[in-house]
Amino acid sequence: MGRPAGDLILGTQGFSFDDWVGPFYPEGTPKKRFLEEYSKHFSSVEIDATFYATPRTSVVEGWRERTPADFRFAAKFPKLITHEKQLQGAEGDAEAFVGTMQALGEKLGVLTLQFAYDFTPDQFNRLEAFLGALPAGPRYAVEVRNRKWLKPNLGEMLSQHNVALVLQDLHYMPKLDWITADFTVVRWLGRRKDISQFGRIQIDKSETLGGWAKRVSRFLDDGVDVYGYFNNHFAGHSPASVRQFAEMLGYELHPA
Repeated sequence: MGRPAGDLILGTQGFSFDDWVGPFYPEGTPKKRFLEEYSKHFSSVEIDATFYATPRTSVVEGWRERTPADFRFAAKFPKLITHEKQLQGAEGDAEAFVGTMQALGEKLGVLTLQFAYDFTPDQFNRLEAFLGALPAGPRYAVEVRNRKWLKPNLGEMLSQHNVALVLQDLHYMPKLDWITADFTVVRWLGRRKDISQFGRIQIDKSETLGGWAKRVSRFLDDGVDVYGYFNNHFAGHSPASVRQFAEMLGYELHPA
């Protein structure tokens, strides 16, 4: 028997956009109801707010309580850890963040260390030590924005820790198919200057998505779980991008 197919977990990067009221959320939906409405359509979301600060435990518990049982959250580590401290002396901050996010219980999907361009391979040993010190339990991913990282030693090191390398659709980064864990994360981004309104698709990305559909299908066939999250800047309206991609894969977007 072959290995079982991987799970596909799709959603958007963030859910709190006023421009979605009407096109996605029913007219008149207050912000406090956005997450509940979102979870009627998709079974996962990447939380953007954690990048700016570790949330209060009560906030995380609220996310858990307002979503269905099989909903999954992804989140970025705070920029204090990845951008300001660049991991140096940040082990305690990371432990506190992970501990807070574990209030999600089984709804915790993947936690991502997203680094800026100035985080270079000179910090390789620091990254390796940091990953080794992370609390056991959650799935972790690393996203680099500097091509100099993209050498075999990074993939080997991430594999040793079962940490995923985030696969990006970003204009200055190559589209990779590196699998370094039993799961992967795909993030569809875009140029921020190109799109400022998020109520409709404004750029046809069908060809790009077709290429990604082939990659993701292969990952799933190989038994790799795939977490995929779309940014509004990718094509203009990320809920529509999720639906388009799911349709290409023949994947039914069951509400959680």
